[in-house]
Parts: sequence; C-alpha cells; structure tokens
Amino acid sequence: MALYRAMTSAEAPAANLREIAELSHAWPFEEARKIVARLKKKPKDEVIFETGYGPSGLPHIGTFGEVARTTMVRHAFRVLTDDKIKTRLIAFSDDMDGLRKVPDNIPNKEMVAQHLGKPLTKVPDPFGTHDSFAAHNNARLRAFLDQFGFDYEFMSSTACYTAGRFDEALLKVLSRFVEVMNIMIPSLREERAETYSPFLPISPRTGIVLQVPVVAHDAKAGTITYEDPDIKERIVTPVTGGRCKLQWKPDWAMRWVALGVDYEMAGKDLIDSVKLSSQICRALGGSPPEGFNYELFLDENGQKISKSKGNGLTIEEWLRYASPESLSLFMYREPKAAKRLYFDVIPRHVDEYLQFLDAYPRQGPKEQLGNPVWHIHGGTPPKADNPVPFAMLLSLVTASNAENAETLWGFIGRYRPGVTPQSHPHLARLVEYAIHYFRDFVQPAKKFREPSPGERAALIDLRDALSQLQAESPAEAIQDVVYEVGRREPFLDPKKKGKDGKPGVALDWFNMLYQVLLGQDKGPRFGSFVAAYGIVNTIDMIDGALARSA
Repeated sequence: MALYRAMTSAEAPAANLREIAELSHAWPFEEARKIVARLKKKPKDEVIFETGYGPSGLPHIGTFGEVARTTMVRHAFRVLTDDKIKTRLIAFSDDMDGLRKVPDNIPNKEMVAQHLGKPLTKVPDPFGTHDSFAAHNNARLRAFLDQFGFDYEFMSSTACYTAGRFDEALLKVLSRFVEVMNIMIPSLREERAETYSPFLPISPRTGIVLQVPVVAHDAKAGTITYEDPDIKERIVTPVTGGRCKLQWKPDWAMRWVALGVDYEMAGKDLIDSVKLSSQICRALGGSPPEGFNYELFLDENGQKISKSKGNGLTIEEWLRYASPESLSLFMYREPKAAKRLYFDVIPRHVDEYLQFLDAYPRQGPKEQLGNPVWHIHGGTPPKADNPVPFAMLLSLVTASNAENAETLWGFIGRYRPGVTPQSHPHLARLVEYAIHYFRDFVQPAKKFREPSPGERAALIDLRDALSQLQAESPAEAIQDVVYEVGRREPFLDPKKKGKDGKPGVALDWFNMLYQVLLGQDKGPRFGSFVAAYGIVNTIDMIDGALARSA
C-alpha cells in the first residue's frame, strides 16, 4: 500500500488548479486562453459561445462534435477565470435559409421539392411530425443535445429575424452597404458579382428567398429596392422584421455583432468564409470571435461527411454500438486532424475511453487536466469500474456467435467471478453494444483465413499445449503457453526479447490466431481471451479451424 499519492485535480485548491490550467497543453485550455486574452483588451460581464447548425439535413455527429468541443472550451475558460464570469452557449439554427436542394435521406421528396427556395421554417415537414422541416430537424438536434446534458440555449434564425432581434444590426449592415460589398465582391466569380447583394428579400408573393440584385438602398428609411424576377416590378421593402435575410457570410458577421459572440469554431472548409465574415464584422464595428478551424470528418471512402447526403455515421448509429463517452473521446482527440468517422473506429474508442478513465485516479493534477476524461466529464470523471475490455467482449461474441447477453455473461463470470449485470451496470451496457456490433458488422463480414502448412502445425501444437493445462488456469499461465508455442519461424521477432532472454514473438502470430480462429484481424490479449472463453471451448475452436482447412 502506498504511503502517499499525488493530489488529484478535484482536491487541488481552485487557485492551484487555475495555475496548472494556465500552463496546460490540452487544446481546450489553449483555446480558452485566447478568450481570457480577449477580455483583457475588452472586458465584459458575459462571454458568449456559439455553435451553428444548418437544418437542411438531419443532425449528424459533426453537429454534435461542434457543441461537445465548444462545451469543453467553455469549461476550460471557467476554470481559468475561477468561474467568476458568466458564460452562455448558443446553439444557433440557420433555419431561415432557403432550401437549395432536396436531401437524399428523407421521405416525401416530391412534396418537399415543391417548396425549393423557401425558408426552411416554411417547408412542410416530410416526416409529418412537426410544423416545418426546420422544426423537425431542430427538434432532433435539441433532443440529442438534451440527452447528453449539454448546457445550451437554442436560438432560431427565423425567430431572431421576425421578432426584430437582428433589426439594429441589419440597419447597421445597410448603413455600411458599400463597405460590405467591397469586402464580398473580390471573393466572387464575375457573373455572381454582377448580381450580388448582401440582402436577400423574402418575396411577399411566393415566400421564396430571392437571389436578386438590389437596385437601390436607403439607410435612413431602412429599405432596399429590388426587381421582382417574375412580374418585373420594382419592390421597396424594409430590411427589418423578417422581410429580408442576409447572405450567409454577411449573416454570420451580423450575428456575431448582434449577439456579442466571443467564441465560435468552424470546419476547415470555412477558413475563407471566416476571414470574410471577420472583415465584415470589423466593418460593422464589432470584434470577430476567437476560435479555430477543425478538420472535417470523412466517411469510409475518405469523402467529407454531408448532412444532406447522409453519408457517414448518424448519432443514433454510434449510440447503438457504443457509449456516449466514447463518442465524446472521438470528438476530443486531435480536432485539427482529419479523421475517418465510420463503424470500424468505434471499438477502439470504447476501450481507450475506459483506459483513460482507469488511469485518471493515479494521475497528478497536471496529468489529469491533460486526460480526455477530465474534459469529457467537465472536471469530475466517474469512478472506473469495468473489468472486461470491449475488445474482449467482441471476441467472445464472435467466438460463441452469442445471440443473447446470458451466453456472454457466462464467459464473463468465468473470467471475473462475482461480476454480474447488477454489480456492473456499465459493463451490462457494453455487453449489449457488443452484441449489436457483432450482429450488424462482424457476423456479415466474418471470413476465416485458411492457415498455411506451417501455421497449421503451430495450431496443432497450441491445441496440444492447451490441453495440458488445468481448466481454471489463469490468463498469465495461458499467455505464457501461447507465447512459447509461437516462438518459431516465421513468427520470431529478433528485435524483441522474451522474459527469459530468448527471441520474442511477432504480432503476426497473434494476428494469425484471430484471423484463422475468429475471422477477425485483431483482438484482445489471447491468454485473457482463452481464460474467459474457456480452454475446452478454445480447443474445440482450434479443431473447427483445422477441420475447415483440412
């Protein structure tokens, strides 16, 4: 028993914790320090964080990721300021945007197609459950964010425009019409520049968001004049009260000014847009928010995930196969690196989350503030209590073709006596995840590799060696046997040394076992797997593989 241990971040005095946070290299603290520096230049009583959502498609994991990451920065900021400055997180929906195209992944496409060009809040809900398409998608977003317990304030673009919340800022854009045009025009193609206007009037006849040139503007009257493209008449309309909306780059800048946004991150594909909106924000007398550009998520083919295409993983799909915490870990890690967001990344993130959680109590405050679980759980991670890795559960399901949790719990009871669904509810959830993942992904793609003659001989030797062990042999004893049988060509690794100083065993030996016996490329420590699955069952499995390749 240790006589002393490092003080944890939970036990560290607030002042000490802040001092450690000020030097932390964890990216949320690096981002939060930008906001602290911003406040030193322009002090204010409240800091506004914002995330944006375009409800033209169903919410996807990328949408969640932006809220999760922003929440991590927000918490880091609260630590750096001893929680003395009020903060708000606005989840903003651009639901007044015109519907440009019909998404691929919705029902009733023909009905929706009849409303192209209208604000999303004026497009009927193809799912038939809400007043509009935007209302449906906004509800989906809020339900998911609520499920995760995020502290946020939902805000609708349509509500802000029509209720007059943006009126003052819109009039400011109108008064700086020429400056805004001078910023935007150089970024546009020639034909687009000829007809561009930062203001998009909403047609009182059709309800469509019109992409038309402004032929006159009157800052004092607060109006613009445009020509109706259908009836060829000039129309004068106020820019306030929801009668117009802005093109999205001026809109973004106007919103930063109107809401006083201090921090907003954006995808790498929006780098140029952030620059333009920042210029417009300054032209309006505002200060662009702090933030950074995160890399995009890619689907299985390396293509950018799109909410309208519906490629990649949905929120519901990840949560069918893994815990919410594992998804948060995926979001935390390397936000500036492009990452594949597909089903095969799930198991690794489940186990790595559990490993980080297990390591947390043994770390000092500095290491804890760099541990992802500190950021995932807002500084108070739960106690680690998971005796069986997810990779082990998947291998057990694969080996046994388990169709129910009872079968899997039989193996778990052998490996960890006394562990039950009642004593370990988190493990019970992992068992269900593992069964779902096996049924949907492992089983349909399961392919057993035939062993080579040399591998076949090694499998026979492994079977014979295992048969000499006691049925209840511990995992370490089994691993020693597996290791010794594998100490032969072509599995020797001269760069490694065993405990006895003899040449080590390459990963190819263990990979072969999983490929030939289980039809999968990798798995948990093989000795631990055998201890859980049972020596007799493993011998039968080896015999089955030998029979398949006879």
